[in-house]
Amino acid sequence: MAKRVYLFNEGSKDDRDLLGGKGANLCEMTSLGLPVPYGFIITTSTCREFFQSGNRLPSLLEQEYRVALDLVEKKMGARFGDPENPLLFSVRSGAPVSMPGMMNTILNLGLNDEITEGLARKTGNPRFAYDSYRRFIQMFADVVMNVDGEKFEHEISKYKTEHNKKDDTDMTAEDWQAIIAIYKTLVDFPEDPFEQLKRSVEAVFMSWHTPRAIVYREMSNIPDSLGTAVCVQSMVFGNYGDDSGSGVAFTRNPATGEHLFFGEYLFNAAGEDVVAGIRTPLPVSALQERMPDIYDQLFKTQSMLEKHYRDMQDIEFTVQEGKFYMLQTRSGKRTGRASVKIAVDMVEEGLITESEALMRVSTDHVEAFLHPMVDPTKKKDIVAKGLPASPGGATGEVVFSADEAESVAATGKSVILVRRETTPEDIHGMRVAAGILTELGGMTSHAAVVARGIGVCAITGCDALNVDTGAGEATTSDGQVIKRGDIITLDGTSGEVMLGDIPKTEASSSDDFQTLLLWADKYRRLRVRANAETPEDAAKARELGAEGIGLCRTEHMFFAADRIDVMRAMILSENREERQIHLDQLLRFQHDDMLELFKVMDGLPVTIRLLDPPLHEFLPQNEADIQALAERIDKPADTIRDIIERMEEINPMLGFRGCRLSVVHPEITEMQVRAIISAAADATEQGFKPLPEIMIPLVINVREIRLITHIIDKVIREILGKKALSIPYKIGTMMETPRATLGAHRLAPEVEFMSFGTNDLTQMTYGFSRDDAGKFIPRYLEKKLIDADPFVTLDQRAVGRLMEMAVSESRAVKKGIKYGICGEHGGDPRSIKFCHELGLDYVSCSPFRIPIARIAAAQAKVGEETHG
Repeated sequence: MAKRVYLFNEGSKDDRDLLGGKGANLCEMTSLGLPVPYGFIITTSTCREFFQSGNRLPSLLEQEYRVALDLVEKKMGARFGDPENPLLFSVRSGAPVSMPGMMNTILNLGLNDEITEGLARKTGNPRFAYDSYRRFIQMFADVVMNVDGEKFEHEISKYKTEHNKKDDTDMTAEDWQAIIAIYKTLVDFPEDPFEQLKRSVEAVFMSWHTPRAIVYREMSNIPDSLGTAVCVQSMVFGNYGDDSGSGVAFTRNPATGEHLFFGEYLFNAAGEDVVAGIRTPLPVSALQERMPDIYDQLFKTQSMLEKHYRDMQDIEFTVQEGKFYMLQTRSGKRTGRASVKIAVDMVEEGLITESEALMRVSTDHVEAFLHPMVDPTKKKDIVAKGLPASPGGATGEVVFSADEAESVAATGKSVILVRRETTPEDIHGMRVAAGILTELGGMTSHAAVVARGIGVCAITGCDALNVDTGAGEATTSDGQVIKRGDIITLDGTSGEVMLGDIPKTEASSSDDFQTLLLWADKYRRLRVRANAETPEDAAKARELGAEGIGLCRTEHMFFAADRIDVMRAMILSENREERQIHLDQLLRFQHDDMLELFKVMDGLPVTIRLLDPPLHEFLPQNEADIQALAERIDKPADTIRDIIERMEEINPMLGFRGCRLSVVHPEITEMQVRAIISAAADATEQGFKPLPEIMIPLVINVREIRLITHIIDKVIREILGKKALSIPYKIGTMMETPRATLGAHRLAPEVEFMSFGTNDLTQMTYGFSRDDAGKFIPRYLEKKLIDADPFVTLDQRAVGRLMEMAVSESRAVKKGIKYGICGEHGGDPRSIKFCHELGLDYVSCSPFRIPIARIAAAQAKVGEETHG
């Protein structure tokens, strides 16, 4: 049988998995000779046994912890359950990964009527004894017996009012005795200390499955399987008198990262009073004024602990009758900006290495440097919650159409564009909006992809809203009506919609952040490219560290107001001659855009995807728009309507799109290649170094590639022959159908690169529509049917396996193929780690995700080296 109970002198900080973070650190502080009240720890594996046995403690556990308890009694010189010399315990949770405040704690355990009387006699302080007893009853009833704590608070408030008592400090021992008598009418309180201990251990184990703990684990990607340890520690009391108190401190400022000792302290108060905010604490410097010797001990201890753990520490301490005790230390939670500053400062101080600094900064922390963020302490009036599609915080006036967004924004106002869903035709409104909110769509819907690309805060799939664009209002599931012109705030990081203007923290870089990014570039192997189509996006991407463009979606170049009708006229052409007239116009647009991209990305690769979406996406959907288009392009409305009906598809994402357009309409591909290569030739003549990579989308077999490559090569030979130029270029394919990945060894001889389009590959592997999955994926996550949204974090088990087969089998056939990923997963840290392990050459993501991708790629490399 594995050992289930460890005394504080039997473990170390390296035993986190077994003893939990709190328990491992208590053992470590004990070994360092710090004044830690003694105790024992019940292991995380025992917690797992408890759940496997139907929430029952192992049969011999009580016998084992009673042996440990005897040794604690000898060490502390007091006895558990002895009225003459009572030993009391705190019983706390302690998971392997810090989950502050998410699980349960019981303090002052071991008190009953008789023992409280004995404690009053021993201490000569009956007020302290009965105050401790009422706290224990209240906490035990709440945590162990699931009695509503508000009942107890109500009785205290009622008693204070009736007896003219303002604060807890006004209450005498007799007052607390009266409160205890009232409490005992509310709950059948157990008097046996050993029953109290057993039930408390069970309650702490059970708190692993409280709703708040489950939500925290989901937010922090902590596995449900870890379980929690239970720390049983001798009590010391900060509420003993004026020479006692409790405090919480950080070895550095957790908000700014400044190397200044930071903390709060309450005289004559228990630790929970500091944390609960019942009284306003004093700065820790107040302790220096009144108890300088204690402050000196505290200051030396915090300095020693930071150097020992080589990280900023969050410590809890108590002073009892002028004696200093350490109750806890752990790596302190910190803001994004503080995280970066602390990591860089500690490298400069020689505490940690550059690679360790990279591992200390979470990619979530990086968001604080890229987007304004809603101040979490100021959140209120949350009326709906959707999918956090694009991070940041935004406040603005509600509008319900792209045209309205454009006109209101032109007056200098900030706008929030609210739609049922967005389409490519909304792009002009999306570009000027401060934020985007949609009722429908998922994390890879049109709204989500575009918003991330342009760095605009967005929430999609907010099904708590019913958006009526005609009426100019959106109604929440609770009946709250948001009207045109109302002010709302979006938190694109959490998916929350709030009424009014909620304060935000502004985005801005820092020297420390730039230092960290340079270290990331030094250590990572994966290259980082951008998904970008416009010179503005490309310039922003390069500014943020992009090493090329990994996905230029050429269709996005045709959505501008002065181009969309030419594109529509081309699609609605009734013969090749008519189509060619419009293609010649589109050629000029595409050439000019490509030339600007090549200039911005001078010397870096630009991967250009040939036209991919279903053509009907460009066409009008309602009668008024059809009539208006008919007048603008001089084509009968009936003809337009007939063509639209003929083009309608049952399942367009699996329909006439991608390379199928090249097969049926090779003239479209010819136009695009002509624009790309002629722009590259012009850029070369102007002194730039273009590196075009032409990517064929949605292939299923090698014959498609051969057919389309023949079209591409023919146009390139013609242009370069006339120009008498040599331009380096590559032809590759987008790997986004399962059949392509399974046949990658056959595709390999015909291509120079393969880029995984994981949005479509996930869609086709799962059979989930990425635009509609937001309706049911939250329920799948809630019921643990999937571990993560597969459109956010790459599914390594199935989609990842297809990728791995494609890479290994194609690499065996042809050396030198470049491999990349250009789906939205290219900006997701966990997916980037997998891409590193798979041996891809680059990831490509939205411009504003590039710093995150740079750091995630470095963390993947450093983590690999650290863990072998």
